[in-house]
Amino acid sequence: MAGVVIVLQARMASSRLPGKALESLGPHSVLFHCLTRLRQCRLGTVALATTNGSEDDLLEFEAARCGVTAYRGSTVDVLSRFAAVAAASGAEYVVRALGSNPAVDSAAVGRLLTALRAAGADYAVEDGLPHGAGVEVMTAAALRRCAEHAWGAGDREQVTAFMRRPGTGFRTVVATAPPALCRPDLRFTIGTRSDLHYMRDVVARAAWGSEAPQPLDRLIAAADALARFREVA
Repeated sequence: MAGVVIVLQARMASSRLPGKALESLGPHSVLFHCLTRLRQCRLGTVALATTNGSEDDLLEFEAARCGVTAYRGSTVDVLSRFAAVAAASGAEYVVRALGSNPAVDSAAVGRLLTALRAAGADYAVEDGLPHGAGVEVMTAAALRRCAEHAWGAGDREQVTAFMRRPGTGFRTVVATAPPALCRPDLRFTIGTRSDLHYMRDVVARAAWGSEAPQPLDRLIAAADALARFREVA
């Protein structure tokens, strides 16, 4: 779909799990899974937004291996990074995804773009997916306004915090995830070493010999099978 840029936010520095973007998840890196799943939606250009720090050169190299262009910017002002990517792309819509979420539902991008347009909203998010399986969608115009008016340190770091805050004038919509994927009890994000080990187990069970990132429903089934196995063990 023309006019859409899908921006993955990632960096090597992390207070809880440094370098997690390049940790292995099956035969590939966490970053590979993130970028590949976003490219699978085929609704826009995928870009990596990372920092100017030399440690993130490795992420730019990995993104290039995946056929994705990296944009570099401020370490702390992540909002400015996103605004710069949106401006460079000329896109009408911006999708925000996180480098800690290797199990994003590829179809969520299309569902949220539809919901955003139908509601005439500035921002849309989906409720009910496993934690870490969703994305955020916004208009480029709304992102630009947010970048111009949000000046709190937290707002600049969290990108959409100001946009989601009541009273700031942005129109938001919260869509409901499809029933088959509505599993908010599951955690598919990677913030700690324990999360990484869990996702390695889930991916291993879902892969069944395939190296390709598996669809979200298959990861959910694998997580349920893993839970049953651990109960028995």
